[in-house]
Amino acid sequence: MAKLGDWIDPRPTGIYLAAADIWIDPSQPVRRALVTHGHADHARGGHEAVWATPQTLAIMEARYGPQNANPVDYGERITMHGIDIRFVPAGHVLGSAQIVLEHRGERIVVSGDYKRRPDPTCAPFEPVPCDVFVTEATFGLPVFRHPETHDELDKLLAALRANPERCVLVGAYALGKAQRVISELRVMGFDDPIYIHGALQRLCDLYVEQGVDLGELRPATGVAKAELQGRIILCPPGALNDRWSRRLPDPITAMASGWMRVRQRARQRNVELPLILSDHADWDELTRTIQELEPREVWVTHGREDALVHWCRLHQVKARALDLAGFEDEDD
Repeated sequence: MAKLGDWIDPRPTGIYLAAADIWIDPSQPVRRALVTHGHADHARGGHEAVWATPQTLAIMEARYGPQNANPVDYGERITMHGIDIRFVPAGHVLGSAQIVLEHRGERIVVSGDYKRRPDPTCAPFEPVPCDVFVTEATFGLPVFRHPETHDELDKLLAALRANPERCVLVGAYALGKAQRVISELRVMGFDDPIYIHGALQRLCDLYVEQGVDLGELRPATGVAKAELQGRIILCPPGALNDRWSRRLPDPITAMASGWMRVRQRARQRNVELPLILSDHADWDELTRTIQELEPREVWVTHGREDALVHWCRLHQVKARALDLAGFEDEDD
């Protein structure tokens, strides 16, 4: 008797669909790849052909150069050797998608990375009931319960108001997090210019080209120190404590990440103002999603797999961890 989902093959280098000779989020260049989103631990250059959403392909081209690209819009259905494939929103970053696979009367959803919180920079997560749900577990421990987004950003604005002679320097990853912080601040009514490190410029420009309104952005490099007093500045996390930041007016060092829930991580980065702001589902959202989709099996990828597998089994859902290599948590 055939096992559920035996037509897909999770391997350390990615998920392989033998019938179609195609990989999902492979960690090395392959002949044919389906890509869930543009973060470097899922989207790599060098594939002979790649299928992804138009936004993800634009991100890949910005990062890796021209692609042999096959754009797939949300909801569009393609068929490869008897496997029906469609991309639906994952709510993680711009263009992020879950990949829905249907074959032999079974439906498998490979979610990639996802979150359930509203995000003005990307389409919201679309629940798809399925037989097998392949889920991440980046924050797959009960301690990880993310606070409300605007409550965290209120802390940023309060620090700015209380220290007009200083600036707030926010470490935020270049793809997704930086643009989300900016966009959420705009939604909250913050209309002042926001200054950005040069390493964020290219992807911020791409987001604007894709229709995401980020308001007025200015380069932070080469600006007089006095002009940056009372301003918000965004930079990659690696620039928070390097020579570049020393020329700023007594910066209040902030970091926007779900990992700011862990105090040791904030101390390691000398973060004065931790902002718990994640682009991944927290524990409650992971478990609620599984309950909502009612899969027969859950396959857990990168992250804290053991706790989520244990939770599934306690709730009479068959579950197992997948040994996928090369996925990192540093995009959060």
